[in-house]
Amino acid sequence: MSLFISCPVESVERATAFYSALGWTKDTTMSRDDVSCFAITPGQFVMLASRAVYASVGGTEDLVGGPDTPSKVTVSFDLDSREAVDDLVERAAAAGGRVGDTDDFPFMYQRQFDDPDGYHYSPFWMKPETAPTP
Repeated sequence: MSLFISCPVESVERATAFYSALGWTKDTTMSRDDVSCFAITPGQFVMLASRAVYASVGGTEDLVGGPDTPSKVTVSFDLDSREAVDDLVERAAAAGGRVGDTDDFPFMYQRQFDDPDGYHYSPFWMKPETAPTP
């Protein structure tokens, strides 16, 4: 199964620059001037569409929202290390994203960021199991 997360954006050009700065790969076969498609991992994509395109494919203008509308979902995904989480969040901040909380639980390290259109991401790293203590 493939997963596509579709997001209406104020500026496809700005959104494309932000997601490129994250190091995600733009799929040019599924992109055009008013839509950019980025592969997060094989089979998982984020589609960044102009508000007009988004509304034309089943959305309605009142559901599109804007950068000041709180994100109704959090996109969470695991990375290979704590450093990879920090690196991604630092790239998001440098590209104009808003950095949120950091959680360091005994079992997981997680950080938060929002893209310039207000979409909320929560990359995390699951800590390796530790040997039980006697």
